[in-house]
Amino acid sequence: MKKLPLITAISLALASQMAMAEVTIAEAAKLKTELTPVGAERAGNKDGSIPAWTGGITSPVAGYKKGDHHADPFSTDAVSFTITNANLDEYKAFLTPGQVKMFSTYPKSFKMNVYPTRRSASMPETVYSAIADNATKAKLILGGNGIENAVMGIPFPIPKSGLEVIWNHITRFRGVSVDTTFAQAAPTASGDYTLMEMKNSIKFAYTKPGLTAKQLNEDNVIFKFKQIITQPARLAGTALLVHETLNQDDEPRKAWTYNSGQRRVRRAPNVAFDTPGTATDGLRTTDDFDMYNGSPSRYNWKLVGKKEIFIPYNSYKLHAKGLDYDDLIKPGHINQDYVRYEKHRVWQVEATLKEGMRHTYKKRVFFIDEDNWQVSIADIYDNRDELYRVAMAHELNYYELPASWSTLEVFHDLQARRYLVQGLDNNGKMYNFDANLKDKQFTSSALRRAGR
Repeated sequence: MKKLPLITAISLALASQMAMAEVTIAEAAKLKTELTPVGAERAGNKDGSIPAWTGGITSPVAGYKKGDHHADPFSTDAVSFTITNANLDEYKAFLTPGQVKMFSTYPKSFKMNVYPTRRSASMPETVYSAIADNATKAKLILGGNGIENAVMGIPFPIPKSGLEVIWNHITRFRGVSVDTTFAQAAPTASGDYTLMEMKNSIKFAYTKPGLTAKQLNEDNVIFKFKQIITQPARLAGTALLVHETLNQDDEPRKAWTYNSGQRRVRRAPNVAFDTPGTATDGLRTTDDFDMYNGSPSRYNWKLVGKKEIFIPYNSYKLHAKGLDYDDLIKPGHINQDYVRYEKHRVWQVEATLKEGMRHTYKKRVFFIDEDNWQVSIADIYDNRDELYRVAMAHELNYYELPASWSTLEVFHDLQARRYLVQGLDNNGKMYNFDANLKDKQFTSSALRRAGR
């Protein structure tokens, strides 16, 4: 009997959280007027430094054909101004604490070239329709550790909690079946590095045409992911397979690894949360991949609100075919001459570690682009409440879909003065968003064959 008040309090709290997810028909109607189809503010800002959204990129640039690297639609844009240590105070209001820390950590070399803001984000009309349908139906379940009544498009275009925003990031549209080939590097403090090359295959069940929300919840898988390392020789054949579940309370993420030395496939229940990422020198955690992935269960999520900041955007220079990695990978950080920053509105979400939970990161502050729900910046704090790492996603519009996704993710360890750069795709095959991937390619036996 003594437990009843506590149980009642928890039930009321969960009921309140579920109620917050509900959006009225009148609110959802704004997705066709003052809001964009994904829930961003359609209008520009007061001073005009952020323009109105007019549809984003709706067709490939002239001369583009599938399989090409993506030419820069904004190649004629000039740098508006450059932020350095000398003028940093003028722009601090539009920077995250992690970005500011980069200037003090690398006072002579770090800078930010700011360009005109181009709201290039766009998605297919089918995805927009799905988002409109999700808006009044989607709900958080299990205290926010799962969702229901949503499919294809982000579930919460008019978010009312931090959990809803992070679920939008996790479920954002990035195609249906995609093969990617890229490299990553973890340079030493002096800039020396070894490239690690890998092939990733992803089959997104969440965005599969024709799949219903009921079927999605019954299958409980939102995507299947396979990664095979091809270089260097000492790691070649090492492979990872993940089946990402929608509701990880009832059915946690399933993962398997293949070790080329042992020639064995093993279940890998620890491929989650703060387990170090594959061959990353410990410079990112497993749930850092894609800026954040996996179950949100270890954190309390607070929606701080919106703000205007400078974020990496329209990163076509970083994506250019044939870019010399020796010119890009420098001591401390990547060569900032190739980085384009723009001012955009972002959602700010604060994740703090729950009492009794364990994670290397005590707090993470995410800055999520309102136009595409991609986490653009993550400021990460250690258990001493000190800035530990800052992660940046350099995104662009893959206009053959169309969809926004990062071309490069960079994880800066401010204490070790090192970084990990992943997604280097300049000297390999371009992403194939028409990959004909089958479920049989995402089994443990297929992992063994692929590794060999």
